[in-house]
Amino acid sequence: MRNTLNTRSMIFTLYGDYIRHYNSEIWIGSLIRLLEPFGHNEQSVRAAISRMNKQGWITNRRERNKSFYSLTDRGIKRMDEAAKRIFKLTPSNWDGRWRMFMYTIPEEKRSIRDELRRELVWSGFGMLSNSCWITPNDLEKQVAEIIQKYEIASYVNFFIAENKGPQMNQKLVYDCWDIDDINKRYDQFIKHYSEKYVVDKSKIEKGIMSDKDCFVERTKLVHEYRKFLFVDPGLPQELLPEKWLGEYAASLFGDYYRALAKPANRFFEKVFFDDNAHAQKSEAYDVLDHPLIID
Repeated sequence: MRNTLNTRSMIFTLYGDYIRHYNSEIWIGSLIRLLEPFGHNEQSVRAAISRMNKQGWITNRRERNKSFYSLTDRGIKRMDEAAKRIFKLTPSNWDGRWRMFMYTIPEEKRSIRDELRRELVWSGFGMLSNSCWITPNDLEKQVAEIIQKYEIASYVNFFIAENKGPQMNQKLVYDCWDIDDINKRYDQFIKHYSEKYVVDKSKIEKGIMSDKDCFVERTKLVHEYRKFLFVDPGLPQELLPEKWLGEYAASLFGDYYRALAKPANRFFEKVFFDDNAHAQKSEAYDVLDHPLIID
């Protein structure tokens, strides 16, 4: 698989998988140390943090001569959305209805169009035609939040409807999402990580894989797998193709994650608590659990 460990994206991964369970705050020096094994230097980390701060994802506070960075309300909300998102590793049952989101954005608000499209894709919508997006999932709450966020109530129509043809539901799916490409990505993920899982599990059981190496592999695993949140709409079982690889990939992710979880967390805590002495781990945090894992 391609190594696309973008610094900003990696910081989001660390916040989502680790830092948010420890008061969502970290000293910049600890973040630099945690990202060093992935080839990110101090300059790239500080530049990425600065961009994220300006974009409203994180905020900072000073304590003596140290800068600590924590998620903003917007950042926490996005992390929670990722954790609770409709996309599940086990496809949900479908109520047989489609949700249709249609809009006409006036020229004076054209700057929000691209961001609105990204928001709809993230939520699991597919584009049926220009400015008409559909999803089989119950996303009414997300739609209400999107309308409020962009202040576009006057320009939006939202319907819940049944498909009466002539196009079959499966045809709508293939028109709105590149299902074959998503399945291909799952296949690549499975081929890449199946062998790694077997090898690393054996090393861990024999005590010959370091906590640091487990931290690196767990972070890479989550970083790669979370990319499916941006491409897989989380379609119900009834609309998926017969040879769907998403569930197999989910099972592999869960098994591999649990094998790496405890030693990886030991390394994180060793680095983290050295310079974040006042931070506390959430009592509800289970190191073997993950928002993308459903038993």
